[in-house]
Amino acid sequence: MTPRRQRMLAVGLALGGIALAAGLTLRALDDNMMFFIAVSDVVAGEYPADRNFRVGGLVVDGSVRREPGSLQMRFRITDLRCELPVSYTGVLPDLFREGQGVVAHGRMAVDGEFVADTILAKHDENYMAPEVAESLAEHVSEQTAGLSQGSGECNNP
Repeated sequence: MTPRRQRMLAVGLALGGIALAAGLTLRALDDNMMFFIAVSDVVAGEYPADRNFRVGGLVVDGSVRREPGSLQMRFRITDLRCELPVSYTGVLPDLFREGQGVVAHGRMAVDGEFVADTILAKHDENYMAPEVAESLAEHVSEQTAGLSQGSGECNNP
């Protein structure tokens, strides 16, 4: 084999190795990527059914239900347009309470309830998860422009 062919083979193998490594990295990133979906989109059925995702909003006042002596709890979150039932089993963050912003990680159950495996609460009085703040700001701007009235979107109690 001539030196030129050896160099071409080495370059070809190096490029193949780089392409393989890039492909494996992109696949790993795709498997671990978690999307944020607004409550209104989840209620409309626009969410990935085959993977976990994040949903965030405000905990609806009076919606938190917990069985005595159990870590299982149910509550509802809202983006001020729609509400979504959430169930969670585990210890909640200390700052979790009604009327506060939360982000829940999990997936939708067959019965239309979001089953969370992680709950994140805001960490001080001035912070809200950016995705939740954007979702709420969009609703407020639509409401002031009069777009949410009669647009077919939910305003469930």
